[in-house]
Amino acid sequence: ECIEAARRYDAKIAVDLLGLESREKMVQRAKQVELMGASSVCVHTPIDMQMRAELPFDDLKAVASAVSIPVAVAGGINSETAADAIKAGATIIIVGGAITKSPDAKAATETIKKVIATGIPAKTTFFKRADEKGIAEVLAKTSAADVTEALHNTGELVGINPIVQGVKMVGRALTVWTYPGDWSKPVEAIDIAEEGQVIVIDAGGMPPAVWGEKATKSCLQRKVAGVVINGAIRDVANIRQMKFPAFARLITAAAGEPKGQGMIAVPLKIGGQCIRTGDWIVGDDD
Repeated sequence: ECIEAARRYDAKIAVDLLGLESREKMVQRAKQVELMGASSVCVHTPIDMQMRAELPFDDLKAVASAVSIPVAVAGGINSETAADAIKAGATIIIVGGAITKSPDAKAATETIKKVIATGIPAKTTFFKRADEKGIAEVLAKTSAADVTEALHNTGELVGINPIVQGVKMVGRALTVWTYPGDWSKPVEAIDIAEEGQVIVIDAGGMPPAVWGEKATKSCLQRKVAGVVINGAIRDVANIRQMKFPAFARLITAAAGEPKGQGMIAVPLKIGGQCIRTGDWIVGDDD
């Protein structure tokens, strides 16, 4: 009906295939609308698939080979992927954020046009999605303030402050629950932590200290990314010299005793935030 109405006004109708559950249904629908008189069809990557860094090029190839009308592609296309879209059969490239979010929309457009003309991709830093392996790299380029904005101004551990200025921390959490001053489980967690993890300790938000210079040196040797303590830390002058990302609620000179109480890899609740082992933790001067 839309196609028939459009003909009265010398207009053309393009049909977006967004929402079809399978490649087979995309191909089937593309053939149907071509027979109806659609001027083009579009293979469109949904936002949830874009967030997983998924690309539509296999679907695009299948649709492009099944119809003779122009095939457009949309959803997460940038200067790195536009050339692949052309190779997969697209004749229309629809670009959104890679242009509209760029500080120089004209330059971004010219770059993508050049990619389309030459078939040579141009590297981009900010206008592409990360898969599971690339999350750490993306977060390393992002401030804690930006992360909270993306979370609608949530996620902050209120009252947990940076001990060392000018360092950035990104990693998956290894959680530790312990009593105030009992540093047995925090030290044990250092041996369990994998490279790049952040040890997150809930010591009740009270002194004595459950962390100090020796624990920090052990973390540096094991390439632990940082430590977050809802409790107390000491030896801060030495820790600052080591430039180790440490965040804590309190600074105190007194250490507690290793009584062996507590648990590792259990859910924590700090400052109203639930933290589980494996959650991504970002820390900086904020």
